[in-house]
Amino acid sequence: MNIDSIPILLSVFPFLVFVFLLFIKKVPLIWASAITLAIYTILAIFYWQIMPSFLYVSYGKGFFVAVDIFIIIFGAIFFLEILKDLKIIKNISYYLGSLSKDYRIQIIIVAWFFECFIEGTAGFGTPAAVAVPILIGLGLTPMKALIVGLLGNSTPGVFGAAGTPIKMGFVGLNTTLVPLYSALLNCVGFIIPVFMLWFITSGRTNGKKEFFDALPFAIFSGLIFVVPSLLFVFFGQEFPTILGSVFGLIVIVISVKLGFLVPKEILSLSEKREEEKLSMSPYKAFLPYIILLSLLIIGKIIFENIGISLFLGFKHVFNVFNPGFFFIISGLLVVFIWKEKFEVILNSIKKALNGAIHPFFIVFLMLAMVQIIVNSGNNYSGILSAISLMTKSFETVLLPLFAPFIGAFGSFMTGSVTVSNIMFGHLFNIAATNLSMDTSIILSLGVVGAAAGNMIALADILTAEAVTGTKNGEVGVIKGVIIPCLIYLSIVGIIGIIVLR
Repeated sequence: MNIDSIPILLSVFPFLVFVFLLFIKKVPLIWASAITLAIYTILAIFYWQIMPSFLYVSYGKGFFVAVDIFIIIFGAIFFLEILKDLKIIKNISYYLGSLSKDYRIQIIIVAWFFECFIEGTAGFGTPAAVAVPILIGLGLTPMKALIVGLLGNSTPGVFGAAGTPIKMGFVGLNTTLVPLYSALLNCVGFIIPVFMLWFITSGRTNGKKEFFDALPFAIFSGLIFVVPSLLFVFFGQEFPTILGSVFGLIVIVISVKLGFLVPKEILSLSEKREEEKLSMSPYKAFLPYIILLSLLIIGKIIFENIGISLFLGFKHVFNVFNPGFFFIISGLLVVFIWKEKFEVILNSIKKALNGAIHPFFIVFLMLAMVQIIVNSGNNYSGILSAISLMTKSFETVLLPLFAPFIGAFGSFMTGSVTVSNIMFGHLFNIAATNLSMDTSIILSLGVVGAAAGNMIALADILTAEAVTGTKNGEVGVIKGVIIPCLIYLSIVGIIGIIVLR
């Protein structure tokens, strides 16, 4: 072995161990992350001979950024659990399903617009988990509901829960233009409702006719989310998914009522939909989200540039405008308006803690690992940093084509666009710089690819299976979504090659 190849091999060895543990040995993600971090730490100390202060900084920055993300996850789950306890989600589901009697329109509304909205306000695997049971209620089989729900768990992930994937996933990098470029590339997502329509109509007696009759509606549904999302990015990366889905849903409701692009033949998957007892009016059901949107917009205006600085051997700034705080306040206001008992708050806190603590540790372990990879060049050995060595394999003129697939692989492994960005963001940044490519475009290709990879994310598949009681359906689900995922990634990659040629 060439002695010059040893540093490169050692820089990627822990990552190979990570992949081996996760996919061959089936080790839980948290333990695979912990073992990988431990290996990088040992190598940083004994091989790279990293300066102790930079090892401390790596762990410290990883911890505090993970705390920022923990607040978002906790707040999102807290808010969602309150809405579940108060039967608000159930009422919203009913009203959405009642907008049309045609199964194609019902499914696209739930699996596209509603999932996009849930992703924008909660993220972290909740959209499919919330939507899949509704899709089963509309008449889909559990397997078809899982596949359609996971298709919808893609495009909105670019901006995720109030902008978290870019804001926190690329922390420390220059992301000024990344939201705009990401929103532009994300317009490819208009094809997702078409994939949904193709899947739910295929195999039916008149499936081809049912597909083409509703195709204009599916294309229009895709465009009416991605195009407004592009415009809303100028308000801040917290809003494209949330406001895009709200705007799109309003337009779709109006178009359905007017019969615009609606199939002439109304088709249902079940003879009669079971009537449900509703406990609130449409206005009251959607009021919590009106409150949340209002607080996010007000918070963005007032608190965006206010931060609390900490100096603990390194500097970290806690931004007061953390969406998690506004999720929590919104949840508390809902409990107050509904005049519910304090137990609802306590139960939601318990569930939010249980749901957020696991992602917190994973994100911390991943962030600390990435920081060590980046900071390993500050050493006594004179060896290049691990990230400089690793990026040599990324340095190819085909990087724009590969970036979406690499981002998707990160989501597939971790179940999170944010964590995928944490893993590969610095690698993309340095490789693009060394190739004299626009770093913002490469990062955008990575995050759009990571969002597409959510379709095949193992963690999200398992979560959706859990809420439906489905077992061992992972292979079937992946078979159902892999072709749309590869088509999506290929289109994004080709656009990247054309733009950066």
